Amino acid sequence: MRTLDANPELEAYLRLNNAGYTEWLAAIAQLLNCSGLEGRLHRPQAVVGSLSALTVDAGIVCVLDLAQDMDLIGCCVSQTLLVTAVQGHGEITLQGGSQLPVFPLAMIPAGRKFTLRIAEGSRLVLVYPVSEAVPAWPRPGLEVALAGHIHRFLLRSDYFQDHQDAIGETQVLFDRMERQLVSGQVDLPEDLPVLDRRLVRVIEKIRSERDWEFNLQDLAHQCGASERNLYYLMKRETGMTPYRFYQRCRLIRVRRRLVDCQCDVPHISWYAADEGFSHLGRFAALYREHFGELPSETVQWRRRLQEESQAEPARRAMI
Repeated sequence: MRTLDANPELEAYLRLNNAGYTEWLAAIAQLLNCSGLEGRLHRPQAVVGSLSALTVDAGIVCVLDLAQDMDLIGCCVSQTLLVTAVQGHGEITLQGGSQLPVFPLAMIPAGRKFTLRIAEGSRLVLVYPVSEAVPAWPRPGLEVALAGHIHRFLLRSDYFQDHQDAIGETQVLFDRMERQLVSGQVDLPEDLPVLDRRLVRVIEKIRSERDWEFNLQDLAHQCGASERNLYYLMKRETGMTPYRFYQRCRLIRVRRRLVDCQCDVPHISWYAADEGFSHLGRFAALYREHFGELPSETVQWRRRLQEESQAEPARRAMI
């Protein structure tokens, strides 16, 4: 598939990064509404990886990036779950011994316990729930078509305008997969256009140079275009203006720090000021516009997860 040079990881919806085993299990169990989930790690005390999740009325898209080998054991979902690999390797074993590769895509039926084995360095995408009309014997190419819709969504996700745009695009994804599954037809999505090489340089500069202050003239010089042409070129190919993309990258960096924060009182104002947001009220409004929640809610989500993961061993001991 041709790409827009995006990192398909839903970075704007990061939920866990430097997190341990128990938090990971609690997060996945909560997101998939999956009880009885167990896990197995090669290095139990080491960082597991990162987890991003975007939830809408239709369902959830969850991206797992693994820093070590991991097995998720004994999960049972109430509706069909789709799993596809963006990179690396994974394998699903259904109760009874049937094995499903996650490339291009695996369809896990409702009510079946399964084990998901993920290799270190892999990036997997979980989409849940999907139509009840999953065919028992899918037509050849259906998995490829469904995976194509998911990958296209992920590539587009790096250029979401804001949270409302993200909700709309996610709903479109679920609608497309629903139609695909109900019809049983193989409808391969069109390839995305190749991003203009001049924009590749601009986007890389904005992403990687954390201390750089926005300057359209500097960007235009970087890519060898006039300021006017650069503005319209980026707007046409990504849907975002250069400044909007710059602003979003800064907000994402603040979000990563909030997700990683282990302090009792998160220094939201410090993190915001460090990324160039001098007015805390304006920053909070921008943050909610882009991510659908306040900065404090990002911190609270992880704290609640930590509390749940710490309470789970005690509940099991009582049982």
